[in-house]
Amino acid sequence: MKLSIVIPAYNEEATIEAIVRRVQAVDLGPIEKEIIVVNDGSRDGTEQVLKGLPGIRHISHERNAGKGAALTTGFQSATGDIVIIQDADLEYDPGDYHAVIRPIVEGRSDVVMGSRFILYKPKFFGQRRSPYISHYIGNMLITSITNLLYRQRFTDYEGCYKAFRRTVAAATPVRAKGFEFDNELICKLMRKGTRIVEVPIHYTPRSYESGKKITWRHGVIMLWTIAKWRVLPI
Repeated sequence: MKLSIVIPAYNEEATIEAIVRRVQAVDLGPIEKEIIVVNDGSRDGTEQVLKGLPGIRHISHERNAGKGAALTTGFQSATGDIVIIQDADLEYDPGDYHAVIRPIVEGRSDVVMGSRFILYKPKFFGQRRSPYISHYIGNMLITSITNLLYRQRFTDYEGCYKAFRRTVAAATPVRAKGFEFDNELICKLMRKGTRIVEVPIHYTPRSYESGKKITWRHGVIMLWTIAKWRVLPI
């Protein structure tokens, strides 16, 4: 069996080498790894860093087209039995790959979503409080509305780690070009009745100063995407 790891990257010069090294270091036993990095028109030194990294497939967009566009390129280039999404920052631990792909490998599911909120419980009071209460509230709003519209009980739709049997993802084209890519794909798969399970993953949020890009505006687009794909034909 083969796992394709798709890493969309935009202006990630500071972290792209580190995350690629972490992915390469993960031992999946008999499962072969294919690492595909899509440089989505970065304006910093991301392209130069990628050119110096062995053991990866490196694809470049001439212009920045959005995370969803980069994922589409990566998914179309993947040759593995399973495809997993990996962000180019250091918020997520590739050591979780085992847990994320296991339900697919064992034939219990066709899609797996990694949930940050099974293990990670943000605190908003005291010295170790999280600075991202607005993000947490936004995530809970997206989760609640998605569960209500699609009659599900998942805990996190916005976590990075999502794994798909490649044939299932390939049979579900996605139009979204931005951060809402995941929402469109998962909503369509839920409407199809695809077998989806959720597993806990680790999460270490980064700051905007360190390169975090998602904002409340993206959240509004995600909510619109969730609502429209409840009724549009697929």
